[in-house]
Amino acid sequence: MRRLDGLLQGDHLGLLPGPGTESAEGREYLPGDDVRAMDWNLTARMPVPHVRDRIADRELETWALVDATPSMDFGTGSVEKRDLAVFAVGAVAFLTERTGNRVGAHILHGGGLRNVPARSGRPHVLRLLRALLEVPRGEPGGAERPRLGPGAELMLRTTSARHGLAVVVSDFLEPVESWERSLKLLAHRHQLLAVEVVDPRELTLPDVGLLPVVDPETGRRRDISTANPRLRERYALAAAEQRSLIGAALRRAGAAHLRLRTDRDWIRDIVEHVLAQRRTAAAAAAPAPAAAPLRGGAG
Repeated sequence: MRRLDGLLQGDHLGLLPGPGTESAEGREYLPGDDVRAMDWNLTARMPVPHVRDRIADRELETWALVDATPSMDFGTGSVEKRDLAVFAVGAVAFLTERTGNRVGAHILHGGGLRNVPARSGRPHVLRLLRALLEVPRGEPGGAERPRLGPGAELMLRTTSARHGLAVVVSDFLEPVESWERSLKLLAHRHQLLAVEVVDPRELTLPDVGLLPVVDPETGRRRDISTANPRLRERYALAAAEQRSLIGAALRRAGAAHLRLRTDRDWIRDIVEHVLAQRRTAAAAAAPAPAAAPLRGGAG
């Protein structure tokens, strides 16, 4: 009558419909068993045919790849992009945190890559969030930064082979071709959520006269005359094209796309995304309507 909430009690759907995806115990073949479940290795050692039962995935393992490189140390809204990334990871962790579920993270920052092993429990979630808050800020133009593509490939190699949830939180300002294939491989194994963190000044320039800007990755400095309307228009068009390319690449990779802005209510945006995903899942699981009977006789 209702979905049970707890350890190994069907809190999550399996990857495939049917009895399950994980191998279980072998047993003798009985009339009516699916021949596709035949265990030929076990049958070869036994005098009678054997099949291998399967069990469904019941525990959820969530991994987050969090971009904490210098480009995230920027914000003109109520928070910086780095803070918004921590909020997003915290929201996903608390939404998925249940008995038996595990949460881990790979953090890309100026000093390299930090791994937080996947563990269960609310105290572990709080330790993970503190680790994100304590990541040191990188200096502009410092050492070579870790990249999103290799980070996604590392997460693919180190995560469990079982179907789980992978969350990538970044501004995705690196070239699309450097991370699209890696995210596509990640989406083949796990359900993938891409959280794009955006600041409004990355989309449009205000008219504030001469504006000194610094590239946080390279340290390059340049003075821009924002009083030029054609410059502001070209900037807005280039930014819109860049975001369009990012969105298209995430769709091709098979990721659910959530965009958070530093000048918006991030809680509202996450709630609306979760509700939309639930409606999509419910619509996909609903049975197809029966075809209407044909009327009229043969001509």
